[in-house]
Amino acid sequence: MSFINRRINFSPPDISSSEIDLVCETLKSGWITTGPRTKLFEKKIAKYCKTNRAVCLNSATSCIELCLKLFDIGPGDEVITSAYTYTATCSPIVHIGAAPVLVDTAKGSFEMDMNALEKAITPKTKAIIPVDIAGRLCDYEQIFNIVKSKENKFLPKNKNQEALGRILVLADGAHSFGAKSLISGAKSGSIADFTAFSFHAVKNLTTGEGGALTWRGIKGLDDDEIYGDLMLMSLHGQTRDALSKTKLSSWEYDVKILGNKCNMTDVLASIGVAQLERYPKLLKKRREIIEYYCDELKSENIGFICHFDSKSESSGHLYCVRLIGKNEHFRNSVIEEMARENIVTNVHYKPLPMLTAYKNLGFNINDFPNAFETYESEITLPLYSTLKMQDAERVAKTLKRCVS
Repeated sequence: MSFINRRINFSPPDISSSEIDLVCETLKSGWITTGPRTKLFEKKIAKYCKTNRAVCLNSATSCIELCLKLFDIGPGDEVITSAYTYTATCSPIVHIGAAPVLVDTAKGSFEMDMNALEKAITPKTKAIIPVDIAGRLCDYEQIFNIVKSKENKFLPKNKNQEALGRILVLADGAHSFGAKSLISGAKSGSIADFTAFSFHAVKNLTTGEGGALTWRGIKGLDDDEIYGDLMLMSLHGQTRDALSKTKLSSWEYDVKILGNKCNMTDVLASIGVAQLERYPKLLKKRREIIEYYCDELKSENIGFICHFDSKSESSGHLYCVRLIGKNEHFRNSVIEEMARENIVTNVHYKPLPMLTAYKNLGFNINDFPNAFETYESEITLPLYSTLKMQDAERVAKTLKRCVS
């Protein structure tokens, strides 16, 4: 197939012989469920993020849900998040019985409107879940300032909430593994109170399916106790996992709570361990593509997320552009035209109030005009570490031709 006609996929995984070899080694080891590889991956993630501990689970969704449970958030409580995100951010709120409170984005932005966020806080608010869309860090300094200003309204219900003394800030970092603040030097994973990462197949660093939860040290809360509670919740509430039961005379166990089943396996962790060794090079390639796109598209009537500036450095997960002044019909026609050119694009995201499940919860997109305005003109271009620069050139040139 010629270069002109070759299909450009949206986001295939970057899997090398390193991942394949380590997975084969794990398969031959006789231990394929949660075990030494998973524990190793947790340690490497904690070291990378500069946190004391990390917990690996089967998805970022599980990470969010278990974190909310860790703070006993549930019926009668409210959790605030963005209307402009994927359902995985919000569905755990519903799963635990709390009430989701959606906030519109700022005009022309992918991030929550901070004034609207502040107004949404009530005495029932127990957590805020900001979303690092495309890999760019949210303005956590402003979020923490808002949370601090509302401390007098916070009503703790248990010891973990009392130790925190305010609303929990739980970052949806599904896109932001590797992002960092250039002001503090802190990486995603150590900026919010807790951060949930995704290692899904399309993410920068993948384990096929999987996720990790990291956290900052919280005075009054013991890291080992947090880790133990999360492990308990992730394995049916059983006091011993399969690995610990292999020790002599260690079969005995108890089930202390009716927990979830959302652990990561050693097979998946092996992919992650190998990916993490290669990760700096993967991020570097993504940055090269982003900088090319920005340079090539800057003179057009196209807006895009600023991945790199003086304040922060993105993980470069998605290249989201907005076709300024265009509507949903025009955007969809561009997607169709690029598909005819054998270029696969996407949309991130359809705001939650547009989806049936959230309509059934009483949300109406008319209450979120900024989120809809961003959505109707948004298109996401191919961006991945195996994308050839000549293909990136073809993507940019085709987009310009389609929108002209």
